Amino acid sequence: MNDTSKRRDFLKLGMAGLATAGVVAAAATVDAKKAAAQAAPDSLLRTVLDRGKLIVGTGSTNAPWHFENDAGELVGMDITMGRILAKGLFDDPTKVEFVMQDPAQRIPNVTTNKVDITIQFMTMTAQRSQLINFSRPYYVEGVALLTLPSAENKTFDKLLAAGSATRISILQNVDAETSVHYALPDAQVMQIDTQANVLQALESKRVDAAAVDLSTVRWLASRNPDKYFDAGKSWYSMLYGAALRQGDLDWLTYVNQTFTIAMFGHETALYDAAFKDYFGLEPPARHPGFPVI
Repeated sequence: MNDTSKRRDFLKLGMAGLATAGVVAAAATVDAKKAAAQAAPDSLLRTVLDRGKLIVGTGSTNAPWHFENDAGELVGMDITMGRILAKGLFDDPTKVEFVMQDPAQRIPNVTTNKVDITIQFMTMTAQRSQLINFSRPYYVEGVALLTLPSAENKTFDKLLAAGSATRISILQNVDAETSVHYALPDAQVMQIDTQANVLQALESKRVDAAAVDLSTVRWLASRNPDKYFDAGKSWYSMLYGAALRQGDLDWLTYVNQTFTIAMFGHETALYDAAFKDYFGLEPPARHPGFPVI
């Protein structure tokens, strides 16, 4: 057999394999409820599938995570993660009910079964993990610097070089000074009562930069490039994960696997579109081969 024939046979086998994979995928969709029946009798995986919709606890006032757009629709990165789960469960991202809750209700509403899951820019901590299970992280938050595009010292390197002449606004808290000085050891720190006033101090040029969440920097800089600039520095990594009731391994495993597939597998369309829309960035390329998830 010559090389051309070998290649032809190899391609035939490859196409047959792809066709078989398609049949298997279709069968898996049809038998989703049968597969769920293998879950523990009291698992939310069974409950949610039988109910026909997912119930997600979240918020509505914090862009780019959960907020109403100009059309009055609830959107944001947290909302997308809820729709990703609904698509995995029902092959329909609209089969989800979002329950508006105060941040203080994020854990109680999960533990009392008022919601199936909380997806509300929740920082994963060891203390919270004593009360609920966290999903795998779906975003790595941090502290970053927002500056003005017209400013002479708009980049991190210039802010650092200016030393004690650099002025930074930040939301008032016990770690504010330490947080800023981690990146800018000599900077003056202006602690302010609200996030809106932290930004107003920058806009009025009372400070050279505002220290806010990385996601906020990327959201504002990408949506308003004539008004805000990303100084190019972030630090203090914090993991955002969804909150689930403890003691339900089947439900936790399902959520983790669905998130992983949406972020690193073959069904990344929803996650990628949201990441670009809300943070102004293309997601990192995923390369087949050695797993980096």
